[in-house]
Amino acid sequence: MEEIIILNKNNIDKEHICCAFSDKKSRESYEAKKQWLKKEFDNGYVFRRINARAKVFIEYAPAEKGWVPVIAPEYIIINCFWVSGQYKSKGYGKALLQMALDDAREMGKNGLITVAGTTKFHFMSDTKWLLRQGFEICEKLPYGFSLLVKKINLEAPNPEFAKSVKSGECENKTGLTAYYTNRCPFSELYATTFLVETAKKRNIPLKVIKLDSIENAMNAPTPATIFSLFCNGKFVTTDISVCMDSRFDKIMSNII
Repeated sequence: MEEIIILNKNNIDKEHICCAFSDKKSRESYEAKKQWLKKEFDNGYVFRRINARAKVFIEYAPAEKGWVPVIAPEYIIINCFWVSGQYKSKGYGKALLQMALDDAREMGKNGLITVAGTTKFHFMSDTKWLLRQGFEICEKLPYGFSLLVKKINLEAPNPEFAKSVKSGECENKTGLTAYYTNRCPFSELYATTFLVETAKKRNIPLKVIKLDSIENAMNAPTPATIFSLFCNGKFVTTDISVCMDSRFDKIMSNII
């Protein structure tokens, strides 16, 4: 197996962050993710990846500062978690997950949590695989999200979704509303450029909201704070490719 390294303030400028490192269009968004990480390292954020030019990594943080609207005191939240391409089925996923579990145990945490799709959602981990690793579903939202937990302290209370995400609706009820953060090196470009152009071409009202603080992210109307799109106030998708002119109509054909 390839070596697994951890990124920090000392090495992140010279190390890649797995996604978008070859995409020239996303260069500014890529750097925005790096700057975001630099700040979040001070909040206990962890980024581990293999020492190779590949998308094999895990990101996690104390749930209280995880940029996801959940109530989970003394848990660690797994955010992005990917093993792709030639590295699948070679033990990297289990190794990365074990490192997160070991960290949680060393810090005296109650366990690990993550948000995933009840069925497969874009930009989210594989729910079925996580269940095979000992995670359990502790809450489901009616519009497709599940909150998963793997407890260390079996007596700890179950985590739960924040009240802000229960309805699957946002405040703006007219046209499209997009929420995003710099948690992903694609989000800034896709939400503020591609989606703006796509909506303008179709004369659809659009409001783009950047969740630019932990507080704003923890009170978002969606648990998918990398990117979420709402239409007329109702949640539609986490698929960031909807922002592109070539994909919008296909994804939104049954919505608009």
